[in-house]
This record gives sequence, structure tokens and C-alpha cells, in this order.
Amino acid sequence: MHVGLTMFPTDYSIPPHDLAVAAEARGYESLWLPEHSHIPTSRKSPWPGGAELPKYYYDSYDPFVSLAAAAAVTKTIKLATGICLVVERDPIHTAKEVSTVDQLSSGRFIFGVGGGWNEEEMANHGTAFATRFKLMRERIQAMKQIWTQSTAAFDGEFVKFEPMMQWPKPVQKPHPPIVVGGAFPHAARRAIAYGDGWIPIGGRALDPLEVLPQFRQMAKDAGRDPASLSFNVFGAPRDLEVLKRYRDAGVDRVVLMLPPKPRDSILPMLDESAALVTAL
Repeated sequence: MHVGLTMFPTDYSIPPHDLAVAAEARGYESLWLPEHSHIPTSRKSPWPGGAELPKYYYDSYDPFVSLAAAAAVTKTIKLATGICLVVERDPIHTAKEVSTVDQLSSGRFIFGVGGGWNEEEMANHGTAFATRFKLMRERIQAMKQIWTQSTAAFDGEFVKFEPMMQWPKPVQKPHPPIVVGGAFPHAARRAIAYGDGWIPIGGRALDPLEVLPQFRQMAKDAGRDPASLSFNVFGAPRDLEVLKRYRDAGVDRVVLMLPPKPRDSILPMLDESAALVTAL
């Protein structure tokens, strides 16, 4: 079972490229960076994680720029969006950013995607909350066309473009793995429909050991090979016995959360959790 890390990179945290170097040196498999373009001050949408939205949601760096910086100074660690808010992004630009980071990292990019929870935030991007998941599916389908076809076109309900050409193509074929975030059962169904894996948040009314067999059965019922879909737990506990149970049940990857703190605070945390990497 792989062990990854996630953190909201900000101007007061350890820089993402420094974090990537330190994580790679300690044997962590991947680094996942989140995305929020902005946070509207109206704050009507409740945060699923609790009562008060942490300030670092307002402050986070752009994930693609951060991952490109990390790609330039690392060699083996996988670099992932965790997650990219596809519903707030132009698919043509995003397809090029995915391909560019995959090229700069020599094929180490993982495309973690999701629909998001902040209705006001996506409204500022012209996205209707009620149809965000249909939009996400179409944008991902359109990007797959761009990545895999020399001449791509798309004619959907939300995404339309005439035949066009875009390079670079991703190093990974047919494209970087698409890992869908979100809760059970809806996000699991989305992952099976158009993804290469599912990454729910552990601890949010979800027991990974309970939903994993259900996820595999859903994949089988949908005609997908369950082994072709990764099962990942975002925000996993730093509890070796729990993580061993995840590993033994067939969880592919756990992602540990770090606070957005400076280097002198983060490095001891990396050292402490590195024992989990070795044990798993």
C-alpha cells in the first residue's frame, strides 16, 4: 500500500517544491495538492469538514503551478491534484496543464478530480451547482479526446468545440490516471463510469473497510475490472494498526494530511510518519 501526503500550500507554509523534495527523500509515494481559486465572502455553502472554514482555503496556491515546481526538483514522487475542481476550469486549458505537468515530471502526474461543495465559488465561474457533475463528466470526456486524438472534437450539452489540435500529449498512455474524489455511493459510481480510481475522504461518515467491497462489486456490475480501479483513502489516520487493516483489505493508497506550516514544523512530522511508510 502506498503512502502519500497532502497539504494546502500557502505563502506561510513550507513551499510545495521543498515539501516534494523532503517527501521523496523519506520514501513517500505521492504528493496531492488541493484547489480553490477563491472563496466568496458570502460563505453560504456549509463546509463539509466542520463549522468554520479554515483560512488556508482562501490562501492556497494554484496546484498546477505548484506541481510543476515540484516536478523540476524531484525524480520519483508522484504528483497529484487532490482534487482539481474541474467544474471551475476551462477543459482546453486544463488538458494542456495536465499534459504539461505530466511531461515535466516524466509521467508522474495523477489527475485527482472532483465537483466541489462551494456553490458560490463555482457560480463565479459560471457553473450551476445542480448540474456540476454532468459538467464534470463532459469536461473529463472532452479532455480525454484532446489527450488521445491528434485531432479532437466534442459536441456535448455543456462542452462544445470544433476539430482542433493540441500538444503536448501526456507521457502516460492513454492519459494520466483520473482519480475521482467524493463520497459513497455517488462519487464511487462516477469513478467507475469515467475514472481510473476513487479517493473518498476517510473519517467523513465513511468506513473504507465497509465500502471497499461494495465499490468492487459496483465496478464488476458495471462491467469494469475492479482491479483496474484504484481505491485510495484521503485524510487517513496516522494509526499503524488501522493502516495495516486497510492494506490487508486491498486499499491501494492512503494520503496523510499535513497542516500548512513552515519547514521547521513540517519536517519533524514527515520524519515521524515515515515510520508508517516503512511499516506498510
